[in-house]
Amino acid sequence: MADTKRPSKSGDKKKRKYRSDGTPIWAKRYIDGPGIWVSCVKGKERQTVAECYDLFDSVASELWPIDAQGIGTTDSDPDDELENDLSIEAQIASEVSAMKRSKAEPRFVSCQTNTPCVVFISCKPPIDPVKLVTRIVEDVEATGVVRSRCIHRLVPVSGSCGANLPEIQALCRTIVEPFFAQHPNKTFKYKIELRVRNHSVISRPDLIQHIAQCVPEGHTVELTDPEIFILVEVFKNVCGISVVEDYYAHQKFNMTEIAKTKTGGDLATERQFFSPQDPGDIAPRNKPEAY
Repeated sequence: MADTKRPSKSGDKKKRKYRSDGTPIWAKRYIDGPGIWVSCVKGKERQTVAECYDLFDSVASELWPIDAQGIGTTDSDPDDELENDLSIEAQIASEVSAMKRSKAEPRFVSCQTNTPCVVFISCKPPIDPVKLVTRIVEDVEATGVVRSRCIHRLVPVSGSCGANLPEIQALCRTIVEPFFAQHPNKTFKYKIELRVRNHSVISRPDLIQHIAQCVPEGHTVELTDPEIFILVEVFKNVCGISVVEDYYAHQKFNMTEIAKTKTGGDLATERQFFSPQDPGDIAPRNKPEAY
């Protein structure tokens, strides 16, 4: 009698890298905390996530280097060689431990959006999304080099909450009020830069009005030439807020537009790290592929 037993499927299973909806398996299933909204080329969301990890990690390593505990902080005693030897061993152990922690706890995590052309990268402390994005766009301005083929625009948010008025006002107070408190003797001209996508519950006028109530008295609204911008990103049931400067001067953090202005429309890409202090050392290689 022929063997009719069905073959086991366990050997056919492969480790999946992406879910059925296209999001990486290491991605969060919800949008949370401070992070960066990324607009990208349609159909290139997976590649965009990889490019964001590469770009953000390289810049963050300069702004917030991973510091192993004990390195450079131990006091050496020239009369006690044994203590010095133990100190070196402790430094090596701390360095290895820090490397393991950095692998186990990534500083950037992709969050699921289920929307074409939209990616959200969550940032863990001590990463400041505003400082990170500002450094990236300043690098592009200094060099004319876009270190990505898919990323278009970056929008940092210092915090996220549910897209309802009570939570939005509470988040706004924790982000907006501390910024103005850092400049007690200065008055600002500000603008609320609101962007709403896939959300129809709260009207734009109501949202702007409730956010404006969180701005301390003495500061004035300026729609043409503001000094600071309160960025408000509403996406589905999530709202993110941040306070930035020179938003218009940085082409609304659109790296493609910044590079076009710098190079006269001739874009170049470069994936290796570069420093804005040495723009002359960067030699663009090839033009990006057309998607």
